[in-house]
Amino acid sequence: MPITVYLKKGEEKRILAGSPFVYANEVSRLEGKDKNGSLATVRTLEGRYLGRGYLNHASKILVRIFLRGDEEDNEELFYARIHAANAFRRGLGYDNCYRAVFGEADGLPAFICDKYGDYLSVQILSLGMYLRKKELVNALVREFSPKGIYERSDVSVRKKEGLPEETGVLYGEVPDAAEICENGLKMTVDIKHGQKTGYFLDQKENRAAVRRYAKGEVLDCFCNSGGFSLNAATAADRVTAVDVSPSALAQVAQNAALNGITNIETVCGDAFQVLRALRAEGREFDLVILDPPAFCKSAAETKDACRGYSDLNFSGLKLVKKGGFLATCSCSHYVPLPLFEKAVAEAALRAGRRVQRVELRSQAPDHPVLFGAEETGYLKFLILRVE
Repeated sequence: MPITVYLKKGEEKRILAGSPFVYANEVSRLEGKDKNGSLATVRTLEGRYLGRGYLNHASKILVRIFLRGDEEDNEELFYARIHAANAFRRGLGYDNCYRAVFGEADGLPAFICDKYGDYLSVQILSLGMYLRKKELVNALVREFSPKGIYERSDVSVRKKEGLPEETGVLYGEVPDAAEICENGLKMTVDIKHGQKTGYFLDQKENRAAVRRYAKGEVLDCFCNSGGFSLNAATAADRVTAVDVSPSALAQVAQNAALNGITNIETVCGDAFQVLRALRAEGREFDLVILDPPAFCKSAAETKDACRGYSDLNFSGLKLVKKGGFLATCSCSHYVPLPLFEKAVAEAALRAGRRVQRVELRSQAPDHPVLFGAEETGYLKFLILRVE
């Protein structure tokens, strides 16, 4: 018998506001019985229909709602959602590389699809979507006609769904490296082993934005495969790209060569230590870029994360020339903008630098933020003028 989930009194407000997530501790009672991954109906305590989604008792997220009417969860629905998501991006001018499906924001919770030229990279993060992998792949092939689709479900969050981490080719053939064009620059993307699905597409328009501030000497910390470095190098005299990963720096060099760029120097090391060493050498830069990984994965780690952001930005600010710029960001969902700005302001006070915010940016438009589902909004990007 299909399961009906009844919420506790008042818990429907967040669902009505747009959130797809029904947490186990918000549930009053269950009626019926079905296996994990099956479709469950969600109602208010009084019985008002709220929607339907995939059930998983193994997860704190008991149900992920994605049907608000009487739609059927079949391949046609998946195709319609994917087609609508892609049409929205194409309408914005995206063509070669972009996030084609952004999970909850596009009505397909726990499903991510990134387009890299002729290839797609996907993440499937819930049991319900995992059980419908075949239908999802069929819908993607129908919409994109790709040369290959690769799964990058090698993320720890899958354990919360009772799923193992998985990678592999789902369709066609996928090379070790795919070439894309971003902001007029050629980039190689390691779909099989690169960060996330292969590359950080959410920063692409922020990478273009730093060009207007990239004069003279630029320092790019946590450079990864060189997205910010290459964009800065188109306008700056010299760029110093820092990362702890030798393979990432090798990709920076490869991408620079691909574009005929010769003014990037790479430094392998922990960014915090490199920043301190550069300060000890008396180095200064016209633009410092700080693009670290997330500093926290849960609300319990927020305080430590803010301390980390403050320390990092203190070191960065100390290296900016008077009248220069600091581009700094946070992708930690649990550190909202006010807390991040507070951490940076504290860093400026400690560093004795007067700072002006000249730009406040976020993730690219192909990563839309769904109102009511705050988890879809995570990236904070500040460009600061430093005196």
